[in-house]
Amino acid sequence: MTSTIALLLSGIAAPAIAADTERLTIIANGETVGAIVATVGGNRTVIDYRVNDNGRGPRHREEIVIGPAALPIAWTVEGSSLMGGPVAERFSYAGGTASWSSQADKGTVATAVSKLYIVNDDSPFAEGVYARAALAAKGHAIDTLPGGRLTITKLRDMTVGGEPITIYRLDGNDLSPDYVALDRRQRLFATLGGAIRTGFEKYAPLLGKLGIDLERARIRAISTRVTHRIDQPVRLRNVRIFNPRAGNLGALSTIVTWRDRIVQILPGDGGPVPAGEAAIEGGGGTVYPGLHDMHSHSSMVSGLYYLAAGVTQTRDMGNDNAFLLDLMPRVESGEIAGPHIVANGLIEGRSPYSLRLGIVADSLADALGAVHFYADRGYRDIKLYNSVDPDWVKPIADEARRLGMGLTGHVPAFDTPDRVIADGYGSIAHINQLMLGWLLDPREDTRTPLRLTGMARAADLDLAAPRVRHTLALMQAHHTALDTTAVILERLMLSRTATVGAGDTAYLSHMPIGYQRYRMRTFVPLKDAADDARYRKAFGTVLATMRLLHERGIQMLPGTDDATGFTVHRELELYVDSGMTPAQALRADTLDSATFLGQDAERGTIERGKLAELVLVAGDPTKDIAAIRQPRLVMRGGAFYFPSEIYAALGIVPFATAPKIVLPKPVAGDTNAIPPAALFGDADYAGADGD
Repeated sequence: MTSTIALLLSGIAAPAIAADTERLTIIANGETVGAIVATVGGNRTVIDYRVNDNGRGPRHREEIVIGPAALPIAWTVEGSSLMGGPVAERFSYAGGTASWSSQADKGTVATAVSKLYIVNDDSPFAEGVYARAALAAKGHAIDTLPGGRLTITKLRDMTVGGEPITIYRLDGNDLSPDYVALDRRQRLFATLGGAIRTGFEKYAPLLGKLGIDLERARIRAISTRVTHRIDQPVRLRNVRIFNPRAGNLGALSTIVTWRDRIVQILPGDGGPVPAGEAAIEGGGGTVYPGLHDMHSHSSMVSGLYYLAAGVTQTRDMGNDNAFLLDLMPRVESGEIAGPHIVANGLIEGRSPYSLRLGIVADSLADALGAVHFYADRGYRDIKLYNSVDPDWVKPIADEARRLGMGLTGHVPAFDTPDRVIADGYGSIAHINQLMLGWLLDPREDTRTPLRLTGMARAADLDLAAPRVRHTLALMQAHHTALDTTAVILERLMLSRTATVGAGDTAYLSHMPIGYQRYRMRTFVPLKDAADDARYRKAFGTVLATMRLLHERGIQMLPGTDDATGFTVHRELELYVDSGMTPAQALRADTLDSATFLGQDAERGTIERGKLAELVLVAGDPTKDIAAIRQPRLVMRGGAFYFPSEIYAALGIVPFATAPKIVLPKPVAGDTNAIPPAALFGDADYAGADGD
C-alpha cells in the first residue's frame, strides 16, 4: 500500500487496480438537483460532483488518497463553488508534514501523526471520509486540520430497501452536526436530508425525516437545559430602557415581569425585592425590545442562535412547508427554544432554474391553489421567486389580498421592480432585487447568478437617474417596503480569500473551524484587481441606495437571509454605515418591524402590558450599535435565556457573562417549589439574601 501511495503522490502511474463506482443522488424538496459519481480504485478515489439548484451550484472534481488509519494523505478539489467562484484546493501529508491551501487559508504543520483534514470546498462524499476516519480513531474522536476536533456517535442500526445501514452523528465541524448513513462496508449510503445512494431515491423522504427527528431530539435536549422559567414575578433591576420613539435611553429603572408580560416599570432599583419574587441585577446596562430578522429561513437549530443574539421574532421567507408547519407549534409551546416565527409561503415557477422549496407551480392555477394552501394554514404573506411568470403576479396579488394576505418576494426574471410594485407587492425582498431593475436590461435572466454578479454594474450607477427616482416615487406612493438583506450582499460581493470580512470579525474566532473557513473565501468570480475594485465600489452604491431610501421615508426591514443572529447585528451596523444613527437603526429592527407586521400593540417597545420580549446588554447601543453583539440576558415567551449558556451548549465560546440572579425568598405558608439554582446553568447566582 505504501508504494502505491508514494507513486500517486509523485505523479507516477500506479499499477492498475479494479475500480468500484459509488453513485449518489442529490435531492432537494423531493426533486433531483445533482449527483456524485465516485470512482474508487485501491487507495485512490476520484469524485465528480454537480449541483444545479436555483440556477446555481458547485461543480468540481476531487481526488483523494487514503493512508493509514483511514486518513486522507492527499486531497485535491478543482472546479467552481456555489456562485461560480473558482475552487483550487490542495492537501497533502508526507514525511511528518501536513500542507494545505484553499480559498480560506494555507498552512504547513509538522506532526508525527496525520490529522484529519477538513476540506473547505467539499462534497457530501467527504462526510463518509470523515466518518470512517473518526470511527478508526481512538474513542471515535479525532483532531482535525486546520484546527478543532471531530467526534462521531453511533445512533442506530436499520435496514433501508434491503440494505443494512448504521446512522451516525458527526460533531465539531460546523454550526450543527452532520448525520450520515454508512453501509456494512462503511461506504456512504446517505447524508440525511441531502444525498442518497442512486437507486434508493424513494427512501430519501424516510431518511430526511429521520434526520429531522434526530436533530429535533438534540435541540429539544439543549432547549430544556437553557430555558429557564420562574413562576413568580421577576424584577430586572437597575437598567436603562431604550425608547424607540424618542431614540434615547431613560433613567435607571426596574422592569417587573410576570410570566410573559411586563407588569410594571419602576424607578431606580425598584426598592426591596418582595418575598416570593426573583431579581436580576442589570448593572446599569441597556434593555431594548427583542430584535427581528425580517428575512429568515428557519432551521431546527436557528432558534437557539437567534435567541442568543437577542432576536425574539423572525419572518420566515420560504421553507420546506412540512418542516416549518411542524416546527412552529413546537417553538410556541417551548419544546424547541426559538423566536416567534411569522411565516410567509413561498411560490416558485417551474423552470430549469427553479428553487426547490415551498411550492413549485407549473401554471397560474397551481400558483393560485398554493395561495389557498398557505392561507388555510395561517401564513401571513405570499413570497414569489425568480421563475414565476410576470403575468401571474397581479392575479396572485389579488387573490392573496382577497384572503387577507400580502405579497412580497424577488422580482421575477424578465419583470421589473416598477411593475411588481404596481401589481401589488407590499415589500420587495433583497436590495439587489430592487437595484437590478436599474442595472439590467429586462431581457437579461436573473434566474442565474447574474442576480449577484450583475451588481458589479452598480459601480457606475447614477442614483439621480430618472429611472431610480421613478421607482422610489412608486415605492412612496404604494407604501412599498424593502427587506434589505444588505449583510448578504456584503458577504457575497466583498468576501475574499483568506480574509475575515468586516461583518464577521467580531465573532468568527469563537466559531467551529469549518464555519470559520467557509466565511473566509471568495464567492464571486474575480478576474483581476479591477473586478475587485468594481465590486467594492458597487457595494458603496448599495449603502448609498439605503441612505436614499431612508431619506425618502421608505421603510427598510432589517433581514439577513441567514439563521445565526450574528448577521442581524451586522445588518444594523450596515444601516448605521449607510447614514442612520444607531438609535434609528435599532428602532428599525424593533418598533418599526413590529409595526410593519401589525404587532406594535404587543411588541416593539418596553411598556407595561406588552410582551416581555427584551434583551439586556452592558453597553449603550444608541451610541455604538456594536453593543448589541453581546447580550447577557434574553427574555421571550415567559422564559429567560442566558446567551453564554446557549453558546456553550452549541460548542461556541461565549461573548458575555450572565447577570446575577437572586432567586425568590419563600413566602410564609407557600408550598410552591422554588427553582433550584442548578436550574440556571452557568449564571452567577445568589441566595435569597443576596449573598
